[in-house]
Amino acid sequence: MPATVAEKRAAFRRLHDSGCFVIPNPWDVGSAIMLQRLGFKALASTSAGMAWAMGRPDNGVTRDDVLAHLQAIVEATDLPVNADYENAFADDPDGVATNIAAAADTGIAGVSVEDSTGNPDAPLYDFDLAVARVAAARAAIDRTGSGVLLTARSEGFIAGRPDLDETVRRLKAFAEAGADCLYAPGIGDDAQIGTVVQAVAPKPVNVLTLGRPVAELAALGARRISVGGSLARAAYGEFLRAARGIADEGSFAAFKNAAASRELNGFFADRKEGRG
Repeated sequence: MPATVAEKRAAFRRLHDSGCFVIPNPWDVGSAIMLQRLGFKALASTSAGMAWAMGRPDNGVTRDDVLAHLQAIVEATDLPVNADYENAFADDPDGVATNIAAAADTGIAGVSVEDSTGNPDAPLYDFDLAVARVAAARAAIDRTGSGVLLTARSEGFIAGRPDLDETVRRLKAFAEAGADCLYAPGIGDDAQIGTVVQAVAPKPVNVLTLGRPVAELAALGARRISVGGSLARAAYGEFLRAARGIADEGSFAAFKNAAASRELNGFFADRKEGRG
């Protein structure tokens, strides 16, 4: 039996109670189905991967684009889906609340809200506003009664403000404002990860892998490991290598690494038209 939205949300919360799990990032329905069939326990959308698949740059999509994308991913898989929701497509807390409620309506199990502005001159929201935005997201989720898990992200390390003390200050405040999970993409060494994990304990921390293996990050206290747009970049990297080989050299040598049609069809065999 397909999992209900309530079951997905409950399962997602249980994953955060103990241990460490990988939450890979599909960029379309097909990649989401493949990741489910490979045995992962939850999925997270990728704003970058989605945008590239639509022929746009990262951060070049609209809220409604993302909502439609989330709905499609949620309906395609029995796994819980966490939404990469950028800055919730609003600067003010009221706008954040409205847009978070709209995301919850898609059936997602979790949603992340960033403190980055998209403005290179002032890449992070002022501290008080950043905290108010997380509190607004928390209140919006509570009003829906959905049980969606809220992840608050502090983006300094990937937005040109790599200040660990400020990152910790923000994450602790976000936790106090009601975030269920904390995330500082870009932190990478043992001391940084350990500091963040200890600062917000007992709340779980998501870590962006940056190539480090699961065992190492789990030993540092990471509860959740994501890959961001890396799976999409890996897929596009192989595509570009093959296409450039044809365009530049007239060579089809890269096709020797292609997945077999039989294997790909196997992932989708039960999804013929009219069969779900």
